[in-house]
Amino acid sequence: MIKKLLISALAIPLLAGCANPSNMPVAGSEDIHIRLDKTFSVTECEWLGDITGSEGHWYSYLFYTNDQMIQGAVNQLRNNALELGADTIVMIHPQDFVTSFSVFGNAYRCE
Repeated sequence: MIKKLLISALAIPLLAGCANPSNMPVAGSEDIHIRLDKTFSVTECEWLGDITGSEGHWYSYLFYTNDQMIQGAVNQLRNNALELGADTIVMIHPQDFVTSFSVFGNAYRCE
């Protein structure tokens, strides 16, 4: 019994290092620009809607690094913008929780 617990305890850190974000980018989403600067003007853009992205859950956050949670949230944000036909995201302040990372933004078409 102790041997099984020891093996399990050693396997968890190894599995955590191999974890990828659950939100992976879809084809085309990598072309969407994310803007964080306040100097970007959207006056020539069409607003398409509010979008969100999130990575991590109360039961899985231990297996993700902060970088993986951020990347997963950004992937989901871009995927959601792509569904709306956006080419630009103006990101609003990200929310960093203990068990997850969430981002909010506005999707625009600025071609």
